[in-house]
Amino acid sequence: MIPSVSRRSLLAGAAALPFLRIAAARARTPGVLTFGLSSYPPSIQPWANTGTAAGTIKLAIYRGLLSYDAKGVLRGELAESWAAEGTTAWVFKLRNATFHNGDPVTSADVKWTIEQIADPKSSAYFRAEMQGVERVETPDDRTVRFVMKQPSATLPLWMASYHLPIMSRKSTSAQPIGAGPFVLKAQERGVAIELEAFPKYYKPGLPKLKGVRAVAYADENLRVAALQAGDVDLIEYVPWQSMEVISKDPKLNLDTVDGPFMYLVFNASKPPFNDARVRKAVGHAIKREEIVKAAFFGRGSPLAHLPIAEASAFFNAELKDGWNYDPALAKKLLAETGHPNGFSSGLLSTAQYGMHKDTAEIVQQNLAAVGVNLELNLPDWATRVALGNKGQFDLGVMGTATDSNDPDALANLIDDSLSPSYVRSFGLKAPRISALLKAGRAEFDAAKRKAIYKEMETLAIAEAPIVGLAWRSQGYATRKEVTGFKNLPGALTFHSGITLEEASVG
Repeated sequence: MIPSVSRRSLLAGAAALPFLRIAAARARTPGVLTFGLSSYPPSIQPWANTGTAAGTIKLAIYRGLLSYDAKGVLRGELAESWAAEGTTAWVFKLRNATFHNGDPVTSADVKWTIEQIADPKSSAYFRAEMQGVERVETPDDRTVRFVMKQPSATLPLWMASYHLPIMSRKSTSAQPIGAGPFVLKAQERGVAIELEAFPKYYKPGLPKLKGVRAVAYADENLRVAALQAGDVDLIEYVPWQSMEVISKDPKLNLDTVDGPFMYLVFNASKPPFNDARVRKAVGHAIKREEIVKAAFFGRGSPLAHLPIAEASAFFNAELKDGWNYDPALAKKLLAETGHPNGFSSGLLSTAQYGMHKDTAEIVQQNLAAVGVNLELNLPDWATRVALGNKGQFDLGVMGTATDSNDPDALANLIDDSLSPSYVRSFGLKAPRISALLKAGRAEFDAAKRKAIYKEMETLAIAEAPIVGLAWRSQGYATRKEVTGFKNLPGALTFHSGITLEEASVG
């Protein structure tokens, strides 16, 4: 009999796992990689988005139907193959894989997972997308057929997200059960998480490591110092001011890609940011070159449009300056909305990441020049996430990368039909944008999809559901003895934890 478990309790389950006391520092264990995280994960809930550090841990202990290889190409994981049937059905063939409790991964587990995520009471990151599933058919243990309510060209991209792992239907609130290369061994809240290799992982010879020890270094300078001293083997979020020094250190390797970006989110549930003209005014008041210089030491570029990279087939050059710096236009828009002298408000960011703090300070200075006076709120990362999810802010600085390099991934940032998340504006009403995203999702013809997304981006420039600030170079750094770990390209950089299964350490 399958044990009952509520959707909310499972989502909370990973955060409620027993915490075993482990030392913050100790002698190295051969074959165990020490990973310096940028923060301690607020939770490792399987279907929630709680930041990059949490995503890295999820990529180690969970697996979905699909993922990406080191070059960013879609590949099978728990599914060995997949194919569309017409425009409203997708069939996935499962490989022979095992959950951490020893049970085989079956189509029934996939069906159960989708049902939990799609439940109207679920707070899962992909809840809205999975509500588009009409039914999940399981003709046999190794075959899953998704029948969609509408044509869905992008379903495989969703199935590759680390926010949509397949969990055992025997999972409970106290014990989510995944099928990744590593098993959660112990964790000390706020300090470290220990993982050990799963001996029945479905890829022969992997993982190469005996385990991973993830240690939180919230202070970015200490994180770099730990790498330089050899206390850790790998760090994420290499501070931009440290990239040059690390790249010149013969003991270290630096791996950077462009793809993540900084942007602004709004509390659109109340004045003044419920007015698109105010949001657009904010966009035209920002000197983005100052953010690139101050927050990223020149390792980035201005972003005055929706985050669609120039390398993308969907990039529209004529829209790249949609929110160009124009303080006169900003003041005009503010006057039109009844704020000729500006207004006072709050700006939420975090001091835990220098890039967030530095970006917030530039935004504060720029907006003051057009009469908008902002009071900074710079809590730790976990608090910043919680405040964003609850809508307890006015204006907020955010940084992320989309789930894929396809424009449909922008839905997680600007689709007003999705449940509240700190990565999106709160209480936003943008039905026309959501309708165009839906249309692009349903279109299988590439040229027609491009036209749809151009119309969507044009509309977004006017309505400003978010405001782009800057592209940034995102880096991982390792000791020379570490091999196999790879920074994935573009928007997929935060999926890089998938390559921990290939990593080894001398």
